[in-house]
Amino acid sequence: MKYKSAFDIIGPIMIGPSSSHTAGAARIGRVARTLFGREPKRAVISLYGSFAKTYKGHGTDVAIVGGLLDFDTFDERIPKALQLAEQAGIEIEFIAENIVTDHPNTVRIQLSNGEHKLDIVGISIGGGSIEITELNSFKLKLSGEYPAILVVHQDRYGAISGVTNILAKYQLNIGRMEVSRKEKGNMAMMVIEVDQKIDDVVIQEIESLPNITQTIRMVE
Repeated sequence: MKYKSAFDIIGPIMIGPSSSHTAGAARIGRVARTLFGREPKRAVISLYGSFAKTYKGHGTDVAIVGGLLDFDTFDERIPKALQLAEQAGIEIEFIAENIVTDHPNTVRIQLSNGEHKLDIVGISIGGGSIEITELNSFKLKLSGEYPAILVVHQDRYGAISGVTNILAKYQLNIGRMEVSRKEKGNMAMMVIEVDQKIDDVVIQEIESLPNITQTIRMVE
């Protein structure tokens, strides 16, 4: 694994004890909250591999729920996240799975609030860094470290160029981009990480394009 700096090895400022099992877990929970766009009423949290075996001792449970409450990795409220979620009326269910996954620190978070639902899979890759690998059955790779947009669209000619032309118009430099689709001609998703803040006007123009179903903005 390559590191950008010594801080990637040391890990982020955080509530302990583990950068991968606590800080990384909190970041996955917070990304899930950001993508959901609201406070959930119910969260089903399925843990795999090392997460499943040690989540209570390493504070993975409180870290994920703290993230769902929009707490940062260093927020002193994280140890009390389960109680705070209960006070907020959020139903939390943990499931320790026996299924072998590609990465030992894997979690699936299913959020719901009335008609709104979200299904997300994330992995904690060490030093507090994470990757979101699945969103509502779309395969993707999202670090959560940079401003990003997720664009759900119909798999049609010109959909991708329409979005990238708008980003170029506002001089937003694309750092990484990937596209996934469930099947040809059906629903697809663009994941675009950029170097600058994405303003509301950019989102509005993208959403006005034909074949665009939903645009989700992420800011770290």
